[in-house]
Amino acid sequence: MDKGQGDNHRSEHPVCALCGRSIPPEVPQSLHHLVPKLRGGKGGPVVLLHHICHREIHASLTESELARNFNTIEALRAHPRLARFIDWVARRPPDFASKVPGARRKTRR
Repeated sequence: MDKGQGDNHRSEHPVCALCGRSIPPEVPQSLHHLVPKLRGGKGGPVVLLHHICHREIHASLTESELARNFNTIEALRAHPRLARFIDWVARRPPDFASKVPGARRKTRR
């Protein structure tokens, strides 16, 4: 093995802010606005996520819930459904992709 190369690939790729797994370049990824753009977050902080992790956030929470109570990574990780998802997805390889498990949240209009 060449010097500087280890078996830990996390340092070679960005890391998903939600699940903590590395995000290789060929894996779908998304930027998540911690405060949704439609709720005043345009130009606000964003975090890089696996696309599957981003979809799960929006399947679990409304835009209003995200803006009011889940506008930090810590708060997102503490949400019961997202905590179960993180535990589940953390056991998969970084390039794992599937449909979002579980029912989609109901939207209010």
